[in-house]
Amino acid sequence: QVQLVESGGGLVQAGGSLRLSCLASGSIFSSNVMGWHRQAPGKQRELVAVITSGLSTNYADSVKGRFTISRDNAKNTVYLQMDSLKSEDTAVYYCYVQNRRLEPRGRRDYDYWGQGTQVTVSS
Repeated sequence: QVQLVESGGGLVQAGGSLRLSCLASGSIFSSNVMGWHRQAPGKQRELVAVITSGLSTNYADSVKGRFTISRDNAKNTVYLQMDSLKSEDTAVYYCYVQNRRLEPRGRRDYDYWGQGTQVTVSS
Protein backbone atom coordinates (compact mmCIF):
# COMPACT_ATOMS: atom_id res chain seq x y z
CA GLN A 1 0.00 0.00 0.00
CA VAL A 2 1.00 3.58 -0.65
CA GLN A 3 -0.24 6.64 1.20
CA LEU A 4 -0.10 10.09 -0.38
CA VAL A 5 -0.33 13.43 1.38
CA GLU A 6 -0.63 16.57 -0.74
CA SER A 7 0.04 20.13 0.29
CA GLY A 8 0.46 23.55 -1.27
CA GLY A 9 -2.91 24.26 -2.82
CA GLY A 10 -4.72 27.54 -2.31
CA LEU A 11 -6.04 30.72 -3.86
CA VAL A 12 -3.86 32.75 -6.19
CA GLN A 13 -4.40 35.52 -8.71
CA ALA A 14 -3.99 34.90 -12.40
CA GLY A 15 -0.34 35.13 -13.38
CA GLY A 16 0.79 33.98 -9.97
CA SER A 17 2.54 30.81 -8.84
CA LEU A 18 1.94 27.89 -6.53
CA ARG A 19 3.99 24.85 -5.63
CA LEU A 20 2.31 21.56 -4.84
CA SER A 21 4.04 18.82 -2.88
CA CYS A 22 3.10 15.20 -2.39
CA LEU A 23 4.76 12.94 0.14
CA ALA A 24 4.47 9.23 -0.57
CA SER A 25 4.88 6.61 2.12
CA GLY A 26 4.59 2.87 2.17
CA SER A 27 5.74 0.44 -0.48
CA ILE A 28 7.24 2.41 -3.36
CA PHE A 29 8.62 0.15 -6.08
CA SER A 30 11.93 0.95 -7.75
CA SER A 31 10.05 1.27 -11.03
CA ASN A 32 7.32 3.84 -10.62
CA VAL A 33 5.64 6.93 -11.94
CA MET A 34 4.68 9.91 -9.78
CA GLY A 35 2.60 12.80 -10.89
CA TRP A 36 -0.43 14.99 -10.83
CA HIS A 37 -3.87 14.91 -12.33
CA ARG A 38 -6.61 17.48 -11.92
CA GLN A 39 -10.36 17.66 -12.08
CA ALA A 40 -12.30 20.85 -12.67
CA PRO A 41 -16.00 21.13 -11.85
CA GLY A 42 -18.10 19.32 -14.43
CA LYS A 43 -15.05 17.90 -16.21
CA GLN A 44 -13.24 14.60 -16.26
CA ARG A 45 -10.00 14.08 -14.40
CA GLU A 46 -7.05 14.78 -16.65
CA LEU A 47 -3.32 14.25 -16.55
CA VAL A 48 -1.29 17.34 -15.72
CA ALA A 49 2.26 16.03 -15.46
CA VAL A 50 4.07 12.82 -14.58
CA ILE A 51 7.67 11.87 -13.91
CA THR A 52 9.11 8.38 -13.93
CA SER A 53 11.66 6.89 -11.59
CA GLY A 54 14.09 7.40 -14.47
CA LEU A 55 13.20 11.12 -14.49
CA SER A 56 11.36 11.13 -17.81
CA THR A 57 8.56 13.66 -17.81
CA ASN A 58 5.31 14.16 -19.65
CA TYR A 59 3.05 17.20 -19.56
CA ALA A 60 -0.42 18.07 -20.75
CA ASP A 61 -0.22 20.47 -23.68
CA SER A 62 -2.19 23.04 -21.69
CA VAL A 63 0.54 23.37 -19.04
CA LYS A 64 3.71 22.97 -21.07
CA GLY A 65 6.09 25.86 -20.48
CA ARG A 66 4.22 26.93 -17.33
CA PHE A 67 4.36 23.92 -15.00
CA THR A 68 7.42 21.95 -13.92
CA ILE A 69 7.33 18.55 -12.26
CA SER A 70 10.21 17.24 -10.19
CA ARG A 71 10.86 14.60 -7.58
CA ASP A 72 13.14 13.90 -4.66
CA ASN A 73 13.57 10.16 -4.46
CA ALA A 74 15.31 10.32 -1.09
CA LYS A 75 12.20 11.96 0.34
CA ASN A 76 9.66 10.07 -1.80
CA THR A 77 8.21 13.43 -2.72
CA VAL A 78 6.95 14.82 -6.00
CA TYR A 79 6.54 18.52 -6.67
CA LEU A 80 4.57 20.56 -9.16
CA GLN A 81 5.75 24.13 -9.69
CA MET A 82 2.93 26.05 -11.31
CA ASP A 83 3.76 29.43 -12.83
CA SER A 84 1.76 31.87 -14.94
CA LEU A 85 -1.44 30.39 -13.58
CA LYS A 86 -4.67 30.91 -15.46
CA SER A 87 -8.27 30.76 -14.33
CA GLU A 88 -8.67 27.55 -16.33
CA ASP A 89 -6.10 25.90 -14.06
CA THR A 90 -8.66 26.02 -11.27
CA ALA A 91 -9.30 22.44 -10.18
CA VAL A 92 -8.72 19.85 -7.51
CA TYR A 93 -5.21 18.50 -8.03
CA TYR A 94 -4.59 14.85 -7.20
CA CYS A 95 -1.23 13.31 -6.52
CA TYR A 96 -0.70 9.98 -8.24
CA VAL A 97 1.75 7.13 -7.85
CA GLN A 98 1.92 4.11 -10.09
CA ASN A 99 4.04 1.20 -8.97
CA ARG A 100 5.22 -0.99 -11.83
CA ARG A 101 6.28 -4.59 -11.48
CA LEU A 102 7.32 -7.02 -14.18
CA GLU A 103 5.56 -10.35 -13.67
CA PRO A 104 5.66 -13.58 -15.70
CA ARG A 105 2.55 -12.49 -17.62
CA GLY A 106 3.86 -9.01 -18.25
CA ARG A 107 3.97 -5.68 -16.46
CA ARG A 108 1.45 -5.08 -13.71
CA ASP A 109 0.66 -1.55 -12.52
CA TYR A 110 -0.65 -0.51 -9.12
CA ASP A 111 -2.26 2.94 -8.95
CA TYR A 112 -2.63 5.10 -5.85
CA TRP A 113 -4.27 8.49 -5.45
CA GLY A 114 -4.13 11.27 -2.90
CA GLN A 115 -7.23 12.97 -1.55
CA GLY A 116 -6.69 16.09 -3.62
CA THR A 117 -5.85 19.70 -2.96
CA GLN A 118 -7.85 22.65 -4.27
CA VAL A 119 -6.18 25.17 -6.53
CA THR A 120 -8.22 28.27 -7.30
CA VAL A 121 -6.97 30.93 -9.71
CA SER A 122 -8.88 34.20 -9.66
CA SER A 123 -8.98 36.35 -12.76
